[in-house]
Order: sequence, then C-alpha cells, then structure tokens
Amino acid sequence: MKLHQLEGYIQSIYLAEYEDKLLLLDGCSRADIPVIKAFIENTLQRPFNDLSLIVVTHMHPDHAGAAHKLRGLTGCKIATANVAGQWYSGLDGILMHFTDMLLAQWVANRMKKPRRNVWYSSKLKPDYRLDDGDALPGFPEWIALATQGHTDRDLSLHHIPSNRIYVADLMVTVKGRYIPPFPVFYPNRYRASLHKVMALEADSIILAHGGEVQPSEQEYQHLLKCAPNIPMTHWRSVKSKLKKVLTQ
Repeated sequence: MKLHQLEGYIQSIYLAEYEDKLLLLDGCSRADIPVIKAFIENTLQRPFNDLSLIVVTHMHPDHAGAAHKLRGLTGCKIATANVAGQWYSGLDGILMHFTDMLLAQWVANRMKKPRRNVWYSSKLKPDYRLDDGDALPGFPEWIALATQGHTDRDLSLHHIPSNRIYVADLMVTVKGRYIPPFPVFYPNRYRASLHKVMALEADSIILAHGGEVQPSEQEYQHLLKCAPNIPMTHWRSVKSKLKKVLTQ
C-alpha cells in the first residue's frame, strides 16, 4: 500500500494505492474532484474507475462533499459510520448544513483559495455502514474506529500493518499546536475518542488539517486540557457573541 497525500481545497486528501484498486480515506470537498481525477489519471496513469471505496468519516463539506459525485463518475462504493438517521436532519439540520458550507468558504478565503462551489447533498446514501472495529470492505488491513465527539458519527481509520491512524478532524493544528476541532457536539465522547487513539500507540497520526504527525505525550495532554467540557457548537457560539454585544 502506498499512501498519497494531495493538497485539497481546504484539507489534505489521502489516497491509498494498491495494485488493483484505490481507496479514498475521506469524502473530500466537491471542489477536490478535478484534483483527484487528474492525480489518478495523469500522475498514477490509472483509470478513474480504479477508485474502489470512499470512506465518509463525517458529514462536513470537506469530508463528504465529493462522495456522491465520485460514486457517479467511477462506480465506487461509499462507507460510513453505522449511526441511525442523517446528521443534517430537521430545520436545525438545514441551517447547520448551510452554515457549514459558509464556514468552508470562509476557511478557503483565509487560505487565499479561489472561490469554488462546495454545495453537496445533506443526505448521505452509503453502500456500507461500519461499526467500531469493522474492516473496510475490500481493504481488510484498514479498521474503522468510532471516534465520536466532533459529531455523532465520526470515524477514524487504523492501518494495521503500518500502525498509522487517519483521525480526520479529531484534532487540528493551529500555530503549531494540536487543538480540538470546531464544533465539538459531544465533549465526553470526544475525550473518550482521544483516549482510544492514545491507547493504540500509533506510529503516526494522519490529520485532515495538519498532515502526518507524531504527537508526544505532552502534546496529547495539552489537547485533552483544551478539550471543552460543554458542547462547543454553532448555536452556542452565536449566543455567546450576541451576549457579548448586548452587554457592551
């Protein structure tokens, strides 16, 4: 297995190459589709439909945004966490889906990236649903880990032979430090997920935002210290800002 890291629209793209198939570790952004296609066809000199499986680790725009369209283009399958219902459900879900796409555009602007279309369906229709400890279909050396907290359905992917773990947004890097992502809907689950990953003693941790890293024990402890004790969500953030404005 050869793991390729590509520069995505606002996150890193990880493509695992095998002799007869390709695995995309996350659903990426809609804006990443031309990058993925060009890399497979031009750099790897392989047909686009060698893409066999996409894992959607959670439903945010840079992790689920390309999945459906790539399945339509290549015939690949989509796997995600075995969690009931849709992440973006009801009126709150519609608003949150729209807000998350705006946040993706804001991040792109901060990164000085040109404006791209990041719209994608708020409803995921996977081919496979994975429980904690399940092997990825067709890729048995990759094990799905339930690492909830950021949302209610986050997955990490443990490559057993190399003892590397792709943790998606379990942690992000800002100014050289590891910090929790935004949002964190489930603080207790988030802390449990950190402890789960720490206990596996991986040789390296692969981040959607920060590359492949080897956090020290001190850095993990700093991350745990920064982890919120109450939900850190869009609505709470808006309420906090409104409260500050009204009390000035």
